[in-house]
Amino acid sequence: MKQVKQGDLVKVHYTGKLTTGEQFDSSIGREPLQFSVGSGQMIKGFDDALPGMAVGEKKNFIIPAAEAYGERSEENMVRIPKENIPQDMQIEVGMQLMMSNDQGQNFEVTVAELIDDIVVLDANHFLAGKDLVFDIELIEIA
Repeated sequence: MKQVKQGDLVKVHYTGKLTTGEQFDSSIGREPLQFSVGSGQMIKGFDDALPGMAVGEKKNFIIPAAEAYGERSEENMVRIPKENIPQDMQIEVGMQLMMSNDQGQNFEVTVAELIDDIVVLDANHFLAGKDLVFDIELIEIA
């Protein structure tokens, strides 16, 4: 029976949860996720779980934060003056905003704090610092 190896194009169904059991994503009810194993398209721990699997096989595994979205970083907490926020925008803690970097890439940030004339934005990935639990089923090896 054919087994997944590095470089294979695969399709999987997956459900991702936090260790608390809270689901954060799933492909169930949608098309399976397709990617090339080991190409860097997926987080390391997800990629590492696939080699050796056969079509139809299911697997449950935990990805430590370091092999998922990394640990939370204080360097990703950005302080900007409130005057840099459009005056017609009502911001509040927990609100998600889109920003762009010097290369023009967009990324999401969350308003973490409002301190006097400063807005503290959290640019950490929302899953940073969290261990992740995945249930996967290998649907196809292309």
